Amino acid sequence: MDYEVSLLTVAEQPIAAARQRTTFKMVSREIQGLLSGPWAFVRSHPGLWIRGCNIAIYWDPPAEGSVEVGIQVTSSFEGSDEVVCSATPAAKVAMTTHFGPYSGLGAAHQAVRVWCRENGHTLLSPHWEIYGHWNDDPAKVRTDVLYRLS
Repeated sequence: MDYEVSLLTVAEQPIAAARQRTTFKMVSREIQGLLSGPWAFVRSHPGLWIRGCNIAIYWDPPAEGSVEVGIQVTSSFEGSDEVVCSATPAAKVAMTTHFGPYSGLGAAHQAVRVWCRENGHTLLSPHWEIYGHWNDDPAKVRTDVLYRLS
């Protein structure tokens, strides 16, 4: 798959995140369970969630892997025992979009890293994935991959 990489400036995006983080190696197995707390939280707070998407924020380099998972929300909020108010940073980013199964996301990440290296951009932590709303057609499952730049 060919990936088009774009430079963007994005605003901070608050998220309702699981209080427990996971690791890069475990995120694919744990993300669904970790999201249950944030989803219960936003459902119990009317107006906090309006069609926001699931997000995974990779706070450390991939080899180390502290990952926070959550849901885009409309504003900051007071957290609970299971959910914290976190956010993606306001930043200059390199972004690409992956269509297809999540198992293919590695190629999207590689495309952004290679593009940044070839175009003289320095990567900073964190980087994140925004998972589009579910579609039963695997080819239409959308994931945006964003890397923060210096």
